[in-house]
Amino acid sequence: MKQLGDRQPHKNDPAVLNAIRAVGELLAAEGETVGIVVVGGAAMILGGLVTRLTEDVDIIAAARSWRKGVPSGIAPPNPLPESLLRAVLRVARDFNLPENWMNSEVGAQWDTGLPPGFEKRIRWLRFGGLALGIADRKDLIFLKLYAAVDSEGPQSVHYQDLLGLRPSKKELIAAAAWAKSQDTSAEFAQVLEKVLDYVHRDQEEPR
Repeated sequence: MKQLGDRQPHKNDPAVLNAIRAVGELLAAEGETVGIVVVGGAAMILGGLVTRLTEDVDIIAAARSWRKGVPSGIAPPNPLPESLLRAVLRVARDFNLPENWMNSEVGAQWDTGLPPGFEKRIRWLRFGGLALGIADRKDLIFLKLYAAVDSEGPQSVHYQDLLGLRPSKKELIAAAAWAKSQDTSAEFAQVLEKVLDYVHRDQEEPR
């Protein structure tokens, strides 16, 4: 698990990042400290992997323990702390965002398991009273491939995000093996192969 660092404001920060910063400021004003781990588009933006827009922040885990002010363990995110929920609703009103712009629905992934080594690869940033963990690119590839199989074809945001991560053949093989462990049905395997074929085709086409 990587060291916590402060994320300084920048004039070109996307709107979702400003909303996250506002949550951290509200938590700090209450004297609260909350740690969460995010995946999806928000994690890709914060990690500098894509430049697309998003209003969603997907929370996959929460800090379970702390060591010298740094999260040292993670757990399923639900239920989210009341202080965080209050801040999220306040920011939703202030920034004209949906009430569930920051949510933990993806936390259901704990039922079948996170990618191996997920916790060790988290990079932590500090936004006031919010310690925000960003999932590693490897884990985002795993999760995006899995989500792309369950989405509506190559036009889905999950598939496009997967392409944006530019996975290598080796990374796709590892991600596919993990995805198959999440859903062992023959139907899933068939769709997975189709998604992989689409990825190989789209990566080979000149852009």
